[in-house]
Amino acid sequence: MKTLIKNAEIVNENKRFKGHVLIQNQYVEDVFTRLPKNLQADEIIDAEGLILIPGMIDDQVHFREPGLTHKAEIETESRAAVAGGITSYMEMPNTSPPALTNDLLEEKYARAARVSAANYSFYLGAGIDNAAELKKMDTANICGVKIFMGSSTGDLAVRDEDVLQKVFSSAKTIIASHCEEDPVIEKKAEEYKKRFGEDIPIHHHPDIRSREACYISSEKAIHFANENNARLHILHISTAEETDLFTNKIPLKEKQITAEACVHHLWFSREDYDKKGTHIKWNPAVKERSDADAILAAINDDRIDIIATDHAPHTLEEKDNTYFKAPSGGPLVQHALQVLFELNRRGKITLEKIVEKTAHNPAVLFDIEKRGYIKKGYFADLVLINPNKPQTVTKENLLYKCGWSPFEGTTFSTSVERTFVNGLQVWNNGTLNIQQSGMRLTFKR
Repeated sequence: MKTLIKNAEIVNENKRFKGHVLIQNQYVEDVFTRLPKNLQADEIIDAEGLILIPGMIDDQVHFREPGLTHKAEIETESRAAVAGGITSYMEMPNTSPPALTNDLLEEKYARAARVSAANYSFYLGAGIDNAAELKKMDTANICGVKIFMGSSTGDLAVRDEDVLQKVFSSAKTIIASHCEEDPVIEKKAEEYKKRFGEDIPIHHHPDIRSREACYISSEKAIHFANENNARLHILHISTAEETDLFTNKIPLKEKQITAEACVHHLWFSREDYDKKGTHIKWNPAVKERSDADAILAAINDDRIDIIATDHAPHTLEEKDNTYFKAPSGGPLVQHALQVLFELNRRGKITLEKIVEKTAHNPAVLFDIEKRGYIKKGYFADLVLINPNKPQTVTKENLLYKCGWSPFEGTTFSTSVERTFVNGLQVWNNGTLNIQQSGMRLTFKR
């Protein structure tokens, strides 16, 4: 099967140009700036006026399977992902049971092989006594190790410094860390509970899950990584102060310590709590507009290496609750690229930088084989964006199992027109090809 995408504005490897891409079966057969005469294809897509980018590789999602499937499933959330232009994802271990052994991890891979619309990988969780599992993991077929250095959804927090030492010395690959300091958070929570009781106003969430808690924990993770010569990737940076912990002085491939930002920390800020309430309750918390601006600046100057989602759905019944009872997290994969393209329209980030942080850099940082670029011989994970087709987010056009979005009522200026996963067109103008199309990601390690 050959598919020709012609006349697209291609954004790839820090260049923008009018071009054409030939797909054969799973792969990019070639990229042309001038269309060869008599080129034959089974399907020809005229992409005049559309922007062609490599599919987003999301290095942090929570698809809730197994055990929490009343919130989400691999099947439903991967479909929402491809509708949003995310062609590959890396999913977290805080499920039920948590993925703390290689055998449990392989059960998740087997499930994804049956139902995932997007390409997939799964983190092995770091627990208080599974160092042996970390040592025997297959680094060529597993994206990394996830450690919770602060409590969030589930009960995987690792606090003991002796255990942290074991994790950082045992992991043979990237350690992705959730960094918040629990004792700092617990002290603040008690202070606010004395003032307000159980029903603390939600706008105090960033005061409880504070900037201090984030910075102390991120600094601690960096200390353990440096002490053990470990490869550390700090997730969802949420404060201006943390951005100064990272460098842009060396190429990404040479960095020992890297960082990720998430779309909700770029889009929302403290003033949105009054309108959105617990629907924008995340850990780490959405903080000040000045923090969002600082994170975006760190993305643009390459201190922060990746943009992701931290897609983490809960039901509305769970979210519509008092402060302590409402869980943190929300669904994001279907609209992440639209958020970034909206920021581009506002002059906050270039299209080249969006592609770098959502596709190129995840592929480089995780050593993913043959993905993240529009290149001959690479898997054809591609997205066509219509920059002049507004879309309003409504409950009716959501694909999440939880059935809601923090972006409901927002009108984005752009739309995801088509998504290709391994050469198969899985999303076309609002229609989902529900055929299973995802593959297990592999890593050059």
